[in-house]
Amino acid sequence: MKKNKTWMLPLMIVISIAHIIPFYLLLTTSLKGMGDTSSKWLLPSSWSVDNFKEVWEQAHLQSAFFNNIIITVVSVVLVIILGSFAAYPLARYKTRLNKSMYLIFISALIVPPLTILVPLYKFIVDIGGMNSYWAIILLHVTFNLPMTIFLFTGFISTIPQELDEAAMMDGMSRFGLFFRIIMPLLKPVTATVTILTGVNVWNDYQFSVFFLQSTEAKTVTVSLAAFFSQYTNNVGWVASGSLLAALPIIVLYLFLQKYFISGLSSGAVKG
Repeated sequence: MKKNKTWMLPLMIVISIAHIIPFYLLLTTSLKGMGDTSSKWLLPSSWSVDNFKEVWEQAHLQSAFFNNIIITVVSVVLVIILGSFAAYPLARYKTRLNKSMYLIFISALIVPPLTILVPLYKFIVDIGGMNSYWAIILLHVTFNLPMTIFLFTGFISTIPQELDEAAMMDGMSRFGLFFRIIMPLLKPVTATVTILTGVNVWNDYQFSVFFLQSTEAKTVTVSLAAFFSQYTNNVGWVASGSLLAALPIIVLYLFLQKYFISGLSSGAVKG
């Protein structure tokens, strides 16, 4: 067993380095002044935070961050509520109809959003959802629900059904049972869903670039993408903006990391 594990440490070091390098490059690039043309692999000769100031003003990151926060928080809350509501009966009642519904939800995971972008764009335009919070939130909730239902259904299936029966015998309603007994037990998978959905929504570009086109409605990813064009290629500003954009997700993960792995593994056990 010890011989079989000797290769794990070098592999872990290689994987760690592969993940650290992009952050190192972002950091060195963002802290270099406009006149510093040294290699991106070298630390800045003089440290400067001008890129952070410039990108915050030029990219209107204050409004972009506000848009990201509103869209992400509302989307995550709705995905958790709707996903858990849908998953409970799917996990507890193994009827033919529920099994068919579950398969339909899971099959939606293999549909790439970009393949239906044209009819989706026409639909959003027809209902007047361009540059609006509610339309982009609706899209995010729709495309994040299949994975959420998959994880919640698998996790709820691991909870003994005897808890439900005991609570019902004590006179508890089905809604009371769900909110007072089942929901508190869903903390690990809820943390997993929060991180997965939060990262997807916060970093979204494919929907935001098409459906949030006005300056006031743009998100962080779309605002930063404006610095890459035929005539503009300001890497320092983009690196600084990317670091700023990554901070909320990093903080979220640090708070929820102890639940993340257990929720992800338990949610995939059954379904």
